[in-house]
Order: sequence, then C-alpha cells, then structure tokens
Amino acid sequence: MARHADGSPSIRGELDAVGAEEFAVALESSTQADRPAGDERTRAQRLGDALVQLCDDALAAGDLPTMRTVEPHVAARIDLDDLADPATGRNAATLGSGAVISAAKARWLACDGAVSRVAFGPDGVPLDLGREYRLADRHLRRAVELRDGGCVFTGCSAPTWWADVHHLVHWIDGGETSLDDSALLRERHHAKVHHGFRVERQPDDRWHTYRPDGSEITTPAPLLAPVA
Repeated sequence: MARHADGSPSIRGELDAVGAEEFAVALESSTQADRPAGDERTRAQRLGDALVQLCDDALAAGDLPTMRTVEPHVAARIDLDDLADPATGRNAATLGSGAVISAAKARWLACDGAVSRVAFGPDGVPLDLGREYRLADRHLRRAVELRDGGCVFTGCSAPTWWADVHHLVHWIDGGETSLDDSALLRERHHAKVHHGFRVERQPDDRWHTYRPDGSEITTPAPLLAPVA
C-alpha cells in the first residue's frame, strides 16, 4: 500500500485496497455459486474457474468497450478438415493470442458462436470470405433457456446466464440449429461433452448424462423427511 512521507496510508493506497477487496468479493461469489457434490478441484482451481466465469459473463453481456470497432470476442483459426474431423486433434487451432488448442476445443467454441469460412491462397492471403453462420440467435437461445432452465449436465445447477447453447449433433456433422438439437451447458460441462461425455434428452424431457465409457452419471435421491 502506498504511504505518505509521515507513514500514513495515501488515497491511492486506500483505493488499491478497495479494488482488491471488490475483486476478491466478486471472485468468491462466483466460486461459492459453483460447489457441486463430489467436486475434487483444489481451491486454486476453483478460483481460476470462477475468474474465467466472470470473464465469460462480461463477454456474454456485450457491455465491454469495443476493440478497434469490434466487440471483444474469442476467435480461433482452424482448418476445415480439422474442424470436421471427429477425432480430438491436439494443437489444431490457433487463438488470437497465439495460443494453440485442440480441434475438440475449437468445436466447443463454434457451438455457441459464429463460424466464418475463409479461403487462403498459397501465399497465405485470404481469397474468399464466405457467409457467416450464426449458430444460435437470441430468439433460439431464449427458447432453450425457457425449456432447460439452466445447465442440463447431471448434478449441475448453474443458471442460464452461465451456459452456452450446445448442439447435440454438431453443425459440421449435419446438425440443425434448432430447439430439438440444442442444450444448455455451462462452460466446464460444455467442454466435457466435446471430450467424450454426452447429454441426451428423453421423450419425457428429462436430461441424462453419460460418461465416455457409456455409463450414466446419476445423483442420489433426495432424503425424505420422516412421516410424523
């Protein structure tokens, strides 16, 4: 904390302390809101996930300042063959920062975003910009939110504003951008279903979640109060 010559705290130092407290409170609120049963993440991992969730919420709200006339967004560049390949290829896509991610992670980003086709010549110069495919507009998202009420992954109670719209059958595999082909999944669980897990809606509108080995994830039945 900054101090004056006489050793007393300066206004700048007090503002820094308040800012740190605001950051800690906001982070802790997100951390405490996500405490599923059987959570084995460390305290540091939970805080890290909470910080990512805060950033995700801020980007989704659309209230952040524009960056060079463009709204802040996460962009990934990936070859079409890698995007369409059902295998989870490592280091297949490149983010704007230069970091590399897997094809599965790129497909996860594409699930609730926009995909633009860009053809490049042999010298790396773009030759053609295809039309943009908006995978879930605000009307469809609202319908999915009203139907699902929050993340549909078994055992998760994350609210709608934490969730992405996931395509049960990915668009690259012929899946439609429709209510029947959509499901709400929070960021962490959305990533899981792109790495082997699966969610499925039954005819009675109940959602079921399956591990990569095909076994179903279930939650214990609620305890019933004894009858007087």
